[in-house]
Amino acid sequence: MASAPMLSVEWRRSSYSTNGGNCVEMGVGIPHTVPIRDSKNPTGPTLITSHTAWTTFIAFAKAAAV
Repeated sequence: MASAPMLSVEWRRSSYSTNGGNCVEMGVGIPHTVPIRDSKNPTGPTLITSHTAWTTFIAFAKAAAV
């Protein structure tokens, strides 16, 4: 069962996701926190990370993709 703060999360997936929904989703709606989940298992476990860690990860992923 999801905790109360997780119920208010709006889940988003990358606009680059074209593989039938098999991707990672990130949530918005909890200040200073980024929840991450598997789109194929929306009721499964959720990884919680800080906004700083998430933006660092995204910057690294973008740099590595070049």
